[in-house]
Amino acid sequence: MAKRKLKKFAEVSSFDNCFFLSFEQAREDGLPLKGKWHKEYFKNDNPIVLELGCGKGEYTVGLAKRYPNKNFIGVDIKGNRIWTGAKTAIENKMNNVAFIRTRIDFIDACFADNEVDEIWITFPDPQPQKTRTRNRLTNMMFITRYQKILKKGGCINLKTDNEPFYDYTREVIEENKFEVLDSTNDLYGDTKERDEVLTSIKTYYEKLFSDKGFKICYLKYRV
Repeated sequence: MAKRKLKKFAEVSSFDNCFFLSFEQAREDGLPLKGKWHKEYFKNDNPIVLELGCGKGEYTVGLAKRYPNKNFIGVDIKGNRIWTGAKTAIENKMNNVAFIRTRIDFIDACFADNEVDEIWITFPDPQPQKTRTRNRLTNMMFITRYQKILKKGGCINLKTDNEPFYDYTREVIEENKFEVLDSTNDLYGDTKERDEVLTSIKTYYEKLFSDKGFKICYLKYRV
């Protein structure tokens, strides 16, 4: 298992669609592509969509297949996880996909102000302990960073199997008077008509928890 992870980690480091931002870079100049994603990597002006904590990149790649006129970037700290999505994108010659290996804390060192159109947060660690609230990806510390890189009117999408985490995010939204565009604590049981990508693309964790009978929560809001 360890050898396999090391092999994937080494391969990810050599992939043309993968980039790494270190702690030192984040503190200094940031990622070299910051502010230049359209011009130097994607070579188009199509919208940029992020998947934060992307894991194996199921949503990054799944969305990229359905929306070839948008650019998708998955962000995760684990190189061996990113490998799956990055490899799939390379094998399918998908030019609208990239991955960044770094901490979500450093997201504003990867993108310039107003460079991103939309964000997806798919099945993040809910950090249930009260002492770890600051590590939740939907708390205001992170949202402040998202606001910086999002264009005016940019949206955040959250999918989670953890209803307390969903409720916590609703509270953050209400306290800060953000605009809720869609909300449900039972995506598959809700009768509201929605874009099919919400149910047709499933991450590893969504499949895992759905099969165990957990309800899937979804939130879309503008910050």
